[in-house]
Amino acid sequence: MSASEDRDPRVRAWAPVCQAVAALLSPYAEVVLHDPATDRVLEIWNPMTPRGPGDPSLLGELDQLDPSGTDVYGPYEKLLADGRRLSSVSAILRDVDGKPSAVLCVNLNRTPLEQAAAVLSAFAAPTQPRPEPLFEQDWTERLHHVIGAYVRESGRPVERFTRQDRLAVIGRLKEARIFAVRRAAPVVAGALRVSRSSLYALLAELRASRAEEQP
Repeated sequence: MSASEDRDPRVRAWAPVCQAVAALLSPYAEVVLHDPATDRVLEIWNPMTPRGPGDPSLLGELDQLDPSGTDVYGPYEKLLADGRRLSSVSAILRDVDGKPSAVLCVNLNRTPLEQAAAVLSAFAAPTQPRPEPLFEQDWTERLHHVIGAYVRESGRPVERFTRQDRLAVIGRLKEARIFAVRRAAPVVAGALRVSRSSLYALLAELRASRAEEQP
């Protein structure tokens, strides 16, 4: 009899599923198949601890679980002795008669995710106000700041700006005295993805609308 034929039939039946999950989440997850009748580990893939087949599962009593459940429990948190936090999911696998045949557990090591989140949080932390004197003469910096701020507020990229969007941005650029800079118009037109003639038309429209608003 081969080694594969000598394995528990439940291991033979579920091994491909367990191997697939372990391969997908490797090296950050272990997959364990438990015997609910003996409360022992049937097989384990990518183990995170020294336990192996035949060791105690320490699952507890299945009949104490909520009978209205869907046989899938979690994600819930577990903690290893070395401090690693796990997100775990357990699924009860039933035989053709509906009786629990095995319990499949997937334990995902959250440490890499937490470390990545910490790095992202550090980069996203509020920054100090920029030193405006350093940028007073850099009008292109002010130009990009005004347009970028409007993109974030509106949730639309420059390519999807409506006419009203462009008028609003041009109004802000005028307030920032961008057009007081010599030869600023071509740069502004390029930043707004419009032709120079379209920019001049928008400027004229903005001036006309503001003139009408004045008493």
